[in-house]
Amino acid sequence: MPPTQALRIMAVCLGNICRSPMAEAVLQTKANAAGLAAVVDSSGTARWHAGGPADPRARRVLAEHGYELEHSARNFDVRWFDERDLIVAMDLDNLADLEQLARTPEHRAKLALLRSYDPALAHRRPPDDALAVPDPYLGTLADFENVLSMIERAADGLVTELLASRR
Repeated sequence: MPPTQALRIMAVCLGNICRSPMAEAVLQTKANAAGLAAVVDSSGTARWHAGGPADPRARRVLAEHGYELEHSARNFDVRWFDERDLIVAMDLDNLADLEQLARTPEHRAKLALLRSYDPALAHRRPPDDALAVPDPYLGTLADFENVLSMIERAADGLVTELLASRR
């Protein structure tokens, strides 16, 4: 893709109400701040929450940290493999679900775990569980804060890598 075109990035989790919308907001904000032309969105591998808003705790944590999010949950559509440059999964199960949906080697080449971009985890490879962003849905507000910290570190690494590759 030419460096002048915006990168199209999708974050994917299970229900698209906690982790992936948080990653969407963080990645878009960090890309904008770095001057990286990117369009970030998100989806889920399960349909449970389709059409609903992000989890109130995710919205609260994002707002408290200065991130904006307008969101309606949606299920991943296989056509998006052709419309996105990078698809980042939140955990190994999400990645496995996406790998099953991928129809071509080019589709599979667009898949990655978000935390694989965290510089502190650069030496790790799937199926290492340390690369998973844990699902905070059944947890507390502190779990959402922890997830946000993980996403921020990985987003910093991803934006740095994308900027370097566009030069």
